[in-house]
Amino acid sequence: MARKQAKYIFITGGVASSLGKGIAAASIGLLLKSRGLEVRMQKFDPYINVDAGTMNPFQHGEVYVLDDGAETDLDLGHYERFIDINLSRHSNITSGQIYDAVIQRERRGDYLGACVQVIPHITDEIKSRCRMIASQDENVDIIITEIGGTVGDIESLPFLEAIRQMGLENGRENTLYVHLTLVPYLNTADELKTKPTQHSVKMLREIGIQPDILLCRTGKELSRDIKKKIGLFCNIPPEAVIENIDASTIYEVPILFHHELVDNLIVHYLKLLCKDLDLGKWKEMVQKVKNPTNTVRIGVCGKYVNLKDAYKSITEAFVHAGVPNDARVELVWISSEDIFNDGPEKYLSDVDGVLIPGGFGERGVEGKIKAVQYVRENNIPFLGICLGLQCAVIEFARNICGLENAHSHEFNAETPHPVIDLMDSQRKVVRMGGSMRLGSYPCAIANGTIAHRIYHKAKINERHRHRYEVNNDYREQLSQKGMVFSGLSPDGSLVEMIELPNHPYFIGCQFHPELKSRPMSPHPLFTGLVEAALKYRKLNRANKQ
Repeated sequence: MARKQAKYIFITGGVASSLGKGIAAASIGLLLKSRGLEVRMQKFDPYINVDAGTMNPFQHGEVYVLDDGAETDLDLGHYERFIDINLSRHSNITSGQIYDAVIQRERRGDYLGACVQVIPHITDEIKSRCRMIASQDENVDIIITEIGGTVGDIESLPFLEAIRQMGLENGRENTLYVHLTLVPYLNTADELKTKPTQHSVKMLREIGIQPDILLCRTGKELSRDIKKKIGLFCNIPPEAVIENIDASTIYEVPILFHHELVDNLIVHYLKLLCKDLDLGKWKEMVQKVKNPTNTVRIGVCGKYVNLKDAYKSITEAFVHAGVPNDARVELVWISSEDIFNDGPEKYLSDVDGVLIPGGFGERGVEGKIKAVQYVRENNIPFLGICLGLQCAVIEFARNICGLENAHSHEFNAETPHPVIDLMDSQRKVVRMGGSMRLGSYPCAIANGTIAHRIYHKAKINERHRHRYEVNNDYREQLSQKGMVFSGLSPDGSLVEMIELPNHPYFIGCQFHPELKSRPMSPHPLFTGLVEAALKYRKLNRANKQ
């Protein structure tokens, strides 16, 4: 029996960065999945780094970790959230990975003495990564590949050349090119300007790629005449010029794309056999996101608060958690350094809950510890993630257990009480990249705990990204003073979750629950925090009346 031919959709961008290629790609993926097709997604990033793991969040944003431990671009988070599927390391390919693979082959002599060049050797490696997903899963109908950067970037050229060749090799009936551009509105001229889009498409065509669909990012509606003009100069029919207008929530973008008949176009161009679209449940979710009854304020106390993309999955997890609670979650971004300098009351007295996220480096840690003390003493709902759990343990050790100067060995090698210490498996690690405890690991949850009530399970699997852990030498002291270790690794050797039972909601987790939250299935730890924050807000209002 002949193997099914997978279809390929390549999404490129032009004019400017940050136009939302990742959201556009994820939205197209959702539309096609909602028509009964098996969809997989991947992103090609032009940077030389092997992965995003060693990159500064201020430059790159969040590092998104997959089940298999791959440290990837934050767009992979959008892919997983929209199409509700767990991706693998084959879904994020970088120039660093491509060049590393080719150089290793050259060193082994695999090229038989040939002069190794960008064409064909680099482009052949890129194409093999394109096809790898289909070769591993014969049920795949569509592979959507986003090319990072914008047309005109030098580093993107090998990827663009590779996808040009893919169109020739696979046939145009199996390959579709989607180009995302900007149609800016100039106040002084009082009109939308199409020249940036024309020039972007011109550059793409010079490379040899004729886009089939144009997604025109805009803050104003595109008239029929504007679409005809863009289509004429870009050599595509007007109906393939798609208005990609600003939306009130990213989860509305697939609905707007469907109104522009994007999925119909793709089905027509690629001759796909599929069912009619069903977005009923997705639309219900979007309406709940847009029209909540309640409002709750959650303080996010971190060190990267000036760049919200550093906490992208956390931001989205709160959007998801608001849906079952019929609430709009207003995030209050609070610098942990400000808390250390000015005191926690100034920033935390008017929030209904607090989340302390993960992070690396000593800066801001003492502020996070002060924040934990404040929420613990004032019964404010609290969730600590990764470093947030570690700060909660340090604070408890200092102020409840009386362990003066307790700290993490990561931040104070001379501490007399290293309640947080380097994992045994990390002690001989010398390479920074890809060497942490990464990916999905099981966790056993104790009966009768808040965690068990939230999860309704005795065993869970969550994604990790850390080197340090709760020091087992201090577990008994912490436990005797009231800290509950509600989640452990199955062999009991690693603390995965902690909680305080005499508190409305005080939970810490060593893993990153935000990485598994989806719009249609919010993560229970975030849902529980929002629920507790709503109760706290209601109680506070009653007390003030």
